[in-house]
Amino acid sequence: RRERQQRAAAARAEQARKARLATAAQVRDQARTAAETGRTWVEQAQGERARIEAERAGAAAAVADVRRQLDALAAEMSALSDAAHRDEIARAEQSMRLENLAERAMNELGLELDPLVEEYGPHMLVPDAEAEAAAAEAAADRDGAADAADVEEQSQGAQMESAAHPTGRPYVRAEQEKRLARANRDLARLGKVNPLALEEHAALEERHRFLAEQLADLKQSRADLMRIVEDVDQRVQEVFTQAYADTAREFAIVFDRLFPGGEGRLVLTDPDDMLTTGIDIEARPAGKKVKRLSLLSGGERSLAAVALLVAIFRARPSPFYVMDEVEAALDDTNLGRLLDIFTELRASSQLIIITHQKRTMEIADALYGITMRDGVTQAVSQRLSSATQ
Repeated sequence: RRERQQRAAAARAEQARKARLATAAQVRDQARTAAETGRTWVEQAQGERARIEAERAGAAAAVADVRRQLDALAAEMSALSDAAHRDEIARAEQSMRLENLAERAMNELGLELDPLVEEYGPHMLVPDAEAEAAAAEAAADRDGAADAADVEEQSQGAQMESAAHPTGRPYVRAEQEKRLARANRDLARLGKVNPLALEEHAALEERHRFLAEQLADLKQSRADLMRIVEDVDQRVQEVFTQAYADTAREFAIVFDRLFPGGEGRLVLTDPDDMLTTGIDIEARPAGKKVKRLSLLSGGERSLAAVALLVAIFRARPSPFYVMDEVEAALDDTNLGRLLDIFTELRASSQLIIITHQKRTMEIADALYGITMRDGVTQAVSQRLSSATQ
């Protein structure tokens, strides 16, 4: 009953260990998947950002082109104003055109000729668009530096000054006709107005804001993952360092028992980096100056390997141990020393040993063998403690 209870406890411990191992593997796979997904999102965000930067550069180039066109148009308008005075229209054509315009004004605007001429005649100054734009920019600069009350007072003062002293240039018909034709050409060149430009701009802004938030989340996720990796590395380093220290201590003790007068120890190949370091085994039996395992005999190498295995058992005890032919290459003296250690281990753990050594079988509590009778394989068991009694 005690053996069954021990076996059941061992099975439950094994199931728990497998469950923890499966959980760790799942966490590792999910971490890798999250890292790959994070890298994919970063690459997509970088590509989208590059595309937006290219579109912004194209828009800046288009604005610069439009500004150059405006400068060219301003120069052209200045040249036309100088050449407009050389062209005059005949008086007869003016009279005929005046009648036609009067009729057109009555039909389209509902105004007679005299009020129309009085309000919009050639004696009125033509507003100078460039001067008004420059004045508006200067006023905007001044308004930006003033508070709200000062802005209102300056605006009212500018309106009163404009009414008292009107600005503009004298009316020249040919010049204004050319300006009208040029404005019509410019309007036709501009093409149709996109009524959805504001919505598209808002959509792009929303997209940019979304991508910026996603990029920030990716950066935060990457920082969290790196912090988790650092914690895991630190925990692994602590566990490995403690396990190595315990195993090295037990290996020195066990090696001294298996090789009386000898010296054995474990040495780290890179003590500064516990996560990537290797472990070298130095074994020097009594009376020999060699330390490398390759220079030892077969039995000594086997016994040194058994010493390391037993040191691990003692550093991290387990409910049971399974060993297969570990003492096959040992002589009687070394076998006796190893059996003494097996006896000590048997006090706290269950040993399952596959062996052909009679001395090993003699210290066992139970033997299990395979025999063949009449061509049929059969398992045979025998409890030595009860047989001895």
